[in-house]
Amino acid sequence: MGACCRHGADTSMNTVLIIPALDEEESIGAVLDEIPLGVYSQVFVVDNGSMDRTAEVAAERGATVLSEPRRGYGHACLRAMAALPEDTEIVVFMDGDGSDDPAEADLLIEPIERGEADFVVGSRELGTAEPGSLSPHQRFGNRLVTWLARVLCSAPYTDLGPFRAIRAESLRGLRMRDPNYGWTVEMQMKAWRNGLRVQEAPVRYRLRRRGASKVSGSVTGSIRAGVKILWVFFRIVLTGPRRRYR
Repeated sequence: MGACCRHGADTSMNTVLIIPALDEEESIGAVLDEIPLGVYSQVFVVDNGSMDRTAEVAAERGATVLSEPRRGYGHACLRAMAALPEDTEIVVFMDGDGSDDPAEADLLIEPIERGEADFVVGSRELGTAEPGSLSPHQRFGNRLVTWLARVLCSAPYTDLGPFRAIRAESLRGLRMRDPNYGWTVEMQMKAWRNGLRVQEAPVRYRLRRRGASKVSGSVTGSIRAGVKILWVFFRIVLTGPRRRYR
């Protein structure tokens, strides 16, 4: 795995990658192998109660493996946040199923390093999604929530994509708390509420390498996720100050 310290320009910042993973034994090794050399100071794979060898495969590839037995994407992300070194400057989040392309990390990181953004979301709507990588109900849910964000909040989002980068200081200031499906929309809407400088970058979205998505792979899972995402969205919009992006 090429996830070691960056050796490029002096302006590069200390960046940590967080990959929540649940039963991703068949994909996590290939995902870690694709990480470009020198991008990250550390890579955290958070084993979210896997019943397979996800943790072992990740450790064999040189990742720092954290355990979070409480199921939920948000629980896994919060566990990794608690373990971040104090000198971390940028945090990148990415899925462990192979759908995100690790080679595109600089599209998210560089605007922050240049001082142009505090938070960059990888947008599959602005980029390209392989046929079948996003289910119809997944596309509908993303478009509905981001349309509401634009109309109600002037928040310029087109996607709730999982591939994202944020200043560590800004992330800590968001006081994230959602334990599961609402994590991504909570981060994006709290970023709006807190007045962070937000950008989107077009990214490629691929078919997952193996297995079915824990959320979009079933109608029941999609409905539960959709209800939670909308609940978190309106909770933040209705209780927080309406601030426009700078």
